[in-house]
Amino acid sequence: MQATSTFKPTEALWRVRLHLLWRGLKGTWAMFAESKIGLTGLGIIVFFAIFGFVLWPIYPWLMERFAWTPEELEAARNVPYGAISSIEQVYHPVVGYDPLIPGIENPSPPSRRHPLGTNQYGRDILAQLMASTSSEFMLGVLAAFITVVIGTLVGAITAYYGGFVDTFFMRLADVFILFPLVSFLIVLGSMIELTLIKLAFILGIFFGFGQITVILKSQALAVKVKPYIEAAKVAGGGHFHVIFRHIIPNLLPLAFLYMMFNVTSAIFSEAALSFFGLLPGIKISWGIMIDAAHSDGYILGGRSFQNWWLWVPPGVAITLLCSAFYLVGRGLDEVVNPRLRKR
Repeated sequence: MQATSTFKPTEALWRVRLHLLWRGLKGTWAMFAESKIGLTGLGIIVFFAIFGFVLWPIYPWLMERFAWTPEELEAARNVPYGAISSIEQVYHPVVGYDPLIPGIENPSPPSRRHPLGTNQYGRDILAQLMASTSSEFMLGVLAAFITVVIGTLVGAITAYYGGFVDTFFMRLADVFILFPLVSFLIVLGSMIELTLIKLAFILGIFFGFGQITVILKSQALAVKVKPYIEAAKVAGGGHFHVIFRHIIPNLLPLAFLYMMFNVTSAIFSEAALSFFGLLPGIKISWGIMIDAAHSDGYILGGRSFQNWWLWVPPGVAITLLCSAFYLVGRGLDEVVNPRLRKR
C-alpha cells in the first residue's frame, strides 16, 4: 500500500524563512545588547513611549486621586470664577487652567497638584510635555521612514543602472546637501501652514534625496559586484528582481541605522521652527513651549532662572529624545559595521 505524502513545499519554505528571520533577529539583538550606549538610548526611548502613550491618557485620573483632596475638587467646581466640569479640563495641554487660583499671578512653581508647575497661562507643564511626546515621535519616525524609503530606492537604482541615472541623482543629492534647509523651512513656514504631516514629508524628501542617497549608493555598488548578482542575471532575473530581491535587502541594515540619525534631525528641525512660531498648525509641542516662554519675556535675564520650569523641562526633553535615537544609531553601527564588533 502506497503511503500518501503530506509534505507541503510552500508551508515548509515559509517555516524555514520564519526560522531564519527569527535566528537573524536573535543574533542582531545579541550584538546590539553588547553596546551599552545603544541600550541606554533604547531605554530612554521606551521611557518616552510610556511617558507619552501610557501615562498621558491617565494623568488627569492620577492627579484627581493623588494630588487633589475631595474638598479641593468640590471647591473647584463651585468657585464663581473658572468652575470646572471635569478634572481633565485643568490638565488640558492647550486650554487648561487652575480654577483654584484665579487672580493669582502665573506661572506658578512646581507643587503637589502640578509637579512641574504651570506656565504663564495657568496650564500644566507636565501635561504639555506628555501631550507633545506623541507628536514628536510621529514626526521623527514618519520623516525618517520617508527618508529611508527614498534613499534606499534611489541608492539602489543609481548603483544598478549607472550612467545618466547615476549622474542625475548624484547631482540632485549635491543640491539637497548644500541647500539651507532651516532657512528654506523658515520661509516656507511663513508662506503656508505647516502641519506635522506636511513637515514630515518635506523633511523626508530633503533628507531622502540628500546624504543618505550617496551613502546607500556606495553600499549598493559593493553589493552589485557580488557573484550572486551575476548568478541571478544568468538565471533569468530581470532588473526589478535583482534590485528588489538582492540589492535592497542588503541595504536595509545600513538604511535602518541612518533612519535613527534622521529621527534626531527631524525632531530638532520641528523644535527650531516651533521656537520661531512658524508652525501654527501644531497646537502644542516642546518647541512651542519654549517659544511661549520666550515670547512673554520669561527667558530674559534673571527671569529665566526664576521661572526655570517654563523652559528647562521641554529643553531637557528635546535633548534626551534626540540623544536617545543617536545612541541607538551608534549601537546599531556596531552591529552593521563588522570592524566595530567585539566578536
